[in-house]
Amino acid sequence: MPTAPQPGTVRPGGRTARVREAALRAAGDVLAERGFDALDLAEIARIAGVGKTTVYRRWGTVGALVADLLDDMAEQSLPRARTGSVAGDLRENARLVVKTLTDPRQGRLFKALIAASLCNEQAARALHRFYATRIDEWAGCVTDGVERGELPAGTDPRRVIADVSAPLYYALLNTGEPLDLRAADRAADAALAAARAGLA
Repeated sequence: MPTAPQPGTVRPGGRTARVREAALRAAGDVLAERGFDALDLAEIARIAGVGKTTVYRRWGTVGALVADLLDDMAEQSLPRARTGSVAGDLRENARLVVKTLTDPRQGRLFKALIAASLCNEQAARALHRFYATRIDEWAGCVTDGVERGELPAGTDPRRVIADVSAPLYYALLNTGEPLDLRAADRAADAALAAARAGLA
């Protein structure tokens, strides 16, 4: 017997799609401005201009709403670069991460989503899916680099991409060091050097 889908996992169309878009936009705004603790389904319904019953029926919990927001963000993310070299591709990846994290809204939103993942299991699973989706998208840069002979055979594409963004998120959440193009290029170059040395 088939099981019913979990709240927030069905991809709707038509009017339902517009309701979802409005609710997710409202949730993102509240997260960016006030954080996860401020999320309330009734308030999201009011801000989005949709029925409270509809929001409760569709998501049920703020965790499910955050999970759907993250899934939507993964779907809307930009495709990976194709510069013709693994060095160029990794720098483009790092620069996209920096651009996202330094955006006035997106930077605060990601901090709130990371905080949400620490106290809500649904949000945590969705954040893991988000990063897995983005890493898988950019892993092709490394695979292409291996095929062109720029990196050793057996290089783990997902590890290299994770190594690019890790120091950038560390700076965002821990050290407060500037996130700029120089930081992006340094992170990409370090990941590339490690991969060329066979450490990935």
